[in-house]
Amino acid sequence: MPSSRVAALKREDISAAAKTFRSNRQLPKWSTIVDGRELPARPLVLAAAGVPPNDPTNSHQAVALLKERGFEVRYQGKTIQEEGEKETSPAIEELIRKLRGRYEGSRSLLEDREREHRIEKDHLSR
Repeated sequence: MPSSRVAALKREDISAAAKTFRSNRQLPKWSTIVDGRELPARPLVLAAAGVPPNDPTNSHQAVALLKERGFEVRYQGKTIQEEGEKETSPAIEELIRKLRGRYEGSRSLLEDREREHRIEKDHLSR
């Protein structure tokens, strides 16, 4: 359970703290993007709340709070997608569109395979 000061944070509080936030440490596994800068998730949340580093709020709670407030969250530099959210590349979407168009119509893939087997049997029986 995050501390009460952390739980009361608003998006504006976090954005304001991000403007002056400085860290000399290596970026931890969990980070967030605020105004184009990648910042450590938990230290940023603690700084925004004005609580000491030994606050009981853990990284997962800080990440959940950042997600709820609409910030992009990353784990080891990769953006975390919510369940149900699917990120597809334009190339994959184009391939899916082409495949759908190719198999539309009266003939099915199964019918095509059966026809090929019949033709092959006819050639072998001759």
